[in-house]
Amino acid sequence: MSIDPQTPDIGRIGVWRRVAGLTPEFARAVERLGYGTLWIGISPPADLAVAEQMLDATTTLTVATGITNIWSSPAAEVAESFHRLEDRHPGRFLLGVGAGHRESSAEVYAKPYQAVVAYLDELDAAGVPAGRRVLAALGPKMLRLAADRAAGAHPYLTTPEHTREARELLGPAPLLAAEHKVVLDPDPVAARVAGRPLVTPYLNRRNYLANLARLGFTADELADGGSDRVIDALVAHGDAPSIAARLTEHLDAGANHVAVQVLPYDRDEVPALAALAESPALRG
Repeated sequence: MSIDPQTPDIGRIGVWRRVAGLTPEFARAVERLGYGTLWIGISPPADLAVAEQMLDATTTLTVATGITNIWSSPAAEVAESFHRLEDRHPGRFLLGVGAGHRESSAEVYAKPYQAVVAYLDELDAAGVPAGRRVLAALGPKMLRLAADRAAGAHPYLTTPEHTREARELLGPAPLLAAEHKVVLDPDPVAARVAGRPLVTPYLNRRNYLANLARLGFTADELADGGSDRVIDALVAHGDAPSIAARLTEHLDAGANHVAVQVLPYDRDEVPALAALAESPALRG
């Protein structure tokens, strides 16, 4: 695979973390453990101040947004912020953008595809290179747009089966960075209890439901918080080698990178990240 030369090196494995509670200390831990990228999730503001803080706190770590929401973050402001970060930390920031969810964007969410195209047009006009951005993409139409107008795609709440289909749609060259949730717990019942609350809200959102239906999950399986089969598909759990094997399935299916989201958030995530960092399978 040949990635756009303007695109930062994001490594094989990264860490996905909600913007709320993200600290410079956490970023330094992620860098120290050898992860390639820190993904800032849940629509960080257009000023990208959090990304700047994470970059200021580290020296080699790539920082990415996963994702900046086009409805709440004006393209002109995001572009200005991108150039500020590029001046301070050349080549270390990757801008992830997307349309978010119909349910949380009210009536403005009429035509998300066209809105993303218009947003990319504004970024182009403001000098944000295509190779320095990725798109939140699940379905075929948005994946093709990611191949045409960005460095590639950053799918969220997916499986290795989706990764395989996404690679076929993207073609061999674009970046494919899949997010996957993990719970480091050998007890499958306890792991599902920890993982289900972070999956359930997405099972009420049409874009994720449609994607999971395309992957073969039935309406009954996706109802009432998701069946155990749904949770097991979306949340890797067990010991570190078992989780590493599951994450490697994404890489074997065509992903360049897997962004690991450690659950639950009420525990210190660093020990789990440290355990996963020891896995040879994830180091490549």
